[in-house]
Amino acid sequence: MSALSRSRPVPTALLTPAPGLMLLKARAHEACGPARHSFAMMLARAASGPVFWIRHALADGRMNGCGIIPWLEPARLIFVTASRANDLLWTVEEVLRSGVVPLVVAELPEPPPLTPVRRLHLAAESTGSNPTALLLTPGDGGAQGVESRWHMAPAPGWAAPGGHPAWTLTRRRARMAPEAAWHVERRGDSLHTAPVAIPEPA
Repeated sequence: MSALSRSRPVPTALLTPAPGLMLLKARAHEACGPARHSFAMMLARAASGPVFWIRHALADGRMNGCGIIPWLEPARLIFVTASRANDLLWTVEEVLRSGVVPLVVAELPEPPPLTPVRRLHLAAESTGSNPTALLLTPGDGGAQGVESRWHMAPAPGWAAPGGHPAWTLTRRRARMAPEAAWHVERRGDSLHTAPVAIPEPA
């Protein structure tokens, strides 16, 4: 029996980025949608310790420190640049296997196939520190074999004067939970959530 198909214990430790939101640690998850980077910040805020953030050298845009500060201390983020697209998932796997950080975020140019994602699960489970991977994918995502897929977009009216930053977060798939959606609002240092109807696909 291959290492990729061998039965392994199911992780039970949870990462809780906001009230009512839970992700299994020691697994690979996916985030898509126009506010997927904000979802990554939510997870980084909830994790303890440094966070590896991996991106391609030719990826558009750069992280802005002013956008990081409302979520967490920028010094907690360790940015890693991969010169080749094929190195992105390999780097994620190696960081997970090392067990030195609680969370690894990777900006991917497209959703990965099943085998690399399985390798990420195995790497995360191989250490007792329960590291978690979050794969940021464009469009509506579609990574195969992920533990869960989340879509995040700015909530209607979020930019109104005097308003709080707000998003609509949808759990589109998960192995252990049904599809669901929340209104997420950041008020100062705290996050507030409320269940909402699942948005219709754009």
